Amino acid sequence: MKPALQLRIQSQLALTPQLQQAIKLLQLSSMELELELNQALESNPLLDLDEDEPEDEAVEEFAPPEHTISAPVDSTDERNTDIPDNTPEYDDAPLDLGGDMREYRVSGGGDEEGIESQDAESEDLRDHLLWQLNLTPLSAQDRGIATAIIEAINDDGYLDETNEVICESLADLFTASVDQVEAVRHRVQRFDPVGVASRSLSECLDIQLEALEAETPGLTMARKLVVDCLDLLARNDRTRMCQKLKANEDELDIVIDLVRSLNPKPGAGYSSGAAEYVAPDAYAHKINGRWQVSLSPNCQPRLAINEHYASLIARAQRDDANYLRGQLQEARWLIKSLKTRAETVLKVAQAIVQAQEGFLEFGPEAMRPLVLRDVAEEIEMHESTVSRVTTRKYLHTPRGTFEFKYFFSSGVSTVDGGAASATAIQAMIRKLIDEEKAARPMSDQALAVELNRRGISVARRTVAKYREALNIPSSNDRCRLG
Repeated sequence: MKPALQLRIQSQLALTPQLQQAIKLLQLSSMELELELNQALESNPLLDLDEDEPEDEAVEEFAPPEHTISAPVDSTDERNTDIPDNTPEYDDAPLDLGGDMREYRVSGGGDEEGIESQDAESEDLRDHLLWQLNLTPLSAQDRGIATAIIEAINDDGYLDETNEVICESLADLFTASVDQVEAVRHRVQRFDPVGVASRSLSECLDIQLEALEAETPGLTMARKLVVDCLDLLARNDRTRMCQKLKANEDELDIVIDLVRSLNPKPGAGYSSGAAEYVAPDAYAHKINGRWQVSLSPNCQPRLAINEHYASLIARAQRDDANYLRGQLQEARWLIKSLKTRAETVLKVAQAIVQAQEGFLEFGPEAMRPLVLRDVAEEIEMHESTVSRVTTRKYLHTPRGTFEFKYFFSSGVSTVDGGAASATAIQAMIRKLIDEEKAARPMSDQALAVELNRRGISVARRTVAKYREALNIPSSNDRCRLG
């Protein structure tokens, strides 16, 4: 076969650097965006931070997709006559939303729009126990054993490791016996929270009961119950509990109330992770009977072109001029990308609020089914764009601050041909369970029947799925805990 030249015409999609930057900025949270812009300000001399106080912006009303954000107009291009006309052009079609170039400012983090105050670093269970250990008079060897025990305690406050394993972990430091480890463990169990370092629920509850005053009503029976009758308590077998404890119904009620006042997970109140803070990207207000949306200043960083460096392009040497032109182009791209990001976030927030007015008025039970396609069609954008906007973006409402994703859920058909969102059904299930009688909790089938009676066509297995998503125990478990 002879070699030959062939011409082929094909089309392929290529993302311009400007579009790549816009996509990257769109999926950043407000805090990540601030870090990104701080880095851009440090690396690009053509970018400047506008220190002027922004004018108070009116709350944005619902508007068609062509609506733009009210922001101070950047007249840098018009008043800076020293910028040469031969600055490299760039394709801004994907971001050409009309209007003049706008200035944006990185939010200074005012108290009214972000985090009002930073709490001190939270103390986890390990730190809390080690602090008490340092105040406890122990020998050096016992202190080492206690430290090993504390290190092995899980987040719920229980000790999973055996005494033998703890002895082996200390073998390189000193020789410890199993009895010595057990004795030190008993000391740690009396630390706050009482019952920590226990190996079973029965032991944990018994240690907590032991710490109570001897005159506590029902104390003796309660200790016998947690040691011998926890399985009966779990099944709510009152008859056999009365027989084993040799108690009447009134005495049993006192004992059960005492046991239920204890903490089955003593370590659960201590978080090992740092608290996470979020700053709302948009606000929903009701003004004159209408729900309206405004953007947070955090979502509208004000950047401008540095006029001094821009004016040097015409007088700079060739290499310096090329560098400055490149930085000027990147600065303009960034400002346009920020403008696009802010407008897209606003459009999505407006579409969400418009669709979920029922939730804002009446709560989760009035949440409507909403999927990405609905919003994408409303604002005339692609679903992938809406998906990026709904990630780590938060809407502040009179009912609280929620991630955009919270307002999206699938729908279940109703008897009248409509649809109810999964969030609304979950809220109804929670309300039904909250109102049920403790002695006779509603089964999943009973919940499904009640929802069907209210017009929601839902099966028992769907109810079970929603109940588990709410971390609500089954009816049998609720009966034991009731």
